[in-house]
Amino acid sequence: MFAHNKRLQYTVRVSETNPGLANLMLEQFGGAQGELAAACRYFTQGIAEEDPGRKDLLMDIATEELSHLEVIGNIVAMLNRGAKGRLAEGVDTEADMYRRITGAGNDSHLTQILYGGGPALVSSAGVPWTAAYVDSIGEPTADLRSNIAAEARAKIVYERLINCTDDPGVKDALTFLMTREIAHQKSFEKALYSIENNFPPGKNPGDPRFTSVYFNLSQGEAVPAPGPWNSPDNFEVRSTMEESVAVDGGTGLPSVGLTDEEVELVSAAAIRTASDPTSDPQTGAELGATPLAAAELTKAPKAKKTK
Repeated sequence: MFAHNKRLQYTVRVSETNPGLANLMLEQFGGAQGELAAACRYFTQGIAEEDPGRKDLLMDIATEELSHLEVIGNIVAMLNRGAKGRLAEGVDTEADMYRRITGAGNDSHLTQILYGGGPALVSSAGVPWTAAYVDSIGEPTADLRSNIAAEARAKIVYERLINCTDDPGVKDALTFLMTREIAHQKSFEKALYSIENNFPPGKNPGDPRFTSVYFNLSQGEAVPAPGPWNSPDNFEVRSTMEESVAVDGGTGLPSVGLTDEEVELVSAAAIRTASDPTSDPQTGAELGATPLAAAELTKAPKAKKTK
């Protein structure tokens, strides 16, 4: 059960309206890395979670993300407040109004004309929010890693938004939201590493022949770029083509078991659709797109083939 408190989790203080900036803020309202996507991701994970501690964690953070959606939505609304009034009351001439909503940049007309200055569940590019942003898989060791990455991506978007404004109140609120991404990432990391068998994700351990193999397939330099991710101390490094194909010891060619009827039908289809490598048919591309080009090509004598 949820109850709405009219006071925001963090006070929004906008110094002046800025429709262009408001449109950029939509990225964290209805964008892929935004607060609604995070809230839905953690909420659905929390409902399905069997561990009581992780269930509380996910439901707590999901609820907080909804409060962040409210904060960022209010930033959008406050930044659009002046333009909303002018547009609604029609106080400007048509030309002046057009300059106002297009001169602000960043497609700010999107929120003003289509949504009346309020926040919409779209990204800053106008792409509608979609449940495809919720990438849960139903396995805690996989979902927690995804959550950590999601919090990291959201933090980076907030950093970029902070760099887009000199409004101290907006910077302050965005800094709070950015900081909470750090706190959530820490919580998710603690939850992940509190699972004793957290790697590899899931139950099956993997084929031991390949779990510590590194295929050096990005070649071309005399010395490959080194690092612990491809160090011989951590991996068996395979650098030649022979070591990188048919690693199972087979032929490397696909095969399938067919019934006698399937063999007969596949063979018949192959014969029916076979190409004649000795033919040289005149094609539409050679005839050209215009009747004149076709006529010229038709008149041109064909070169004699030598035996």
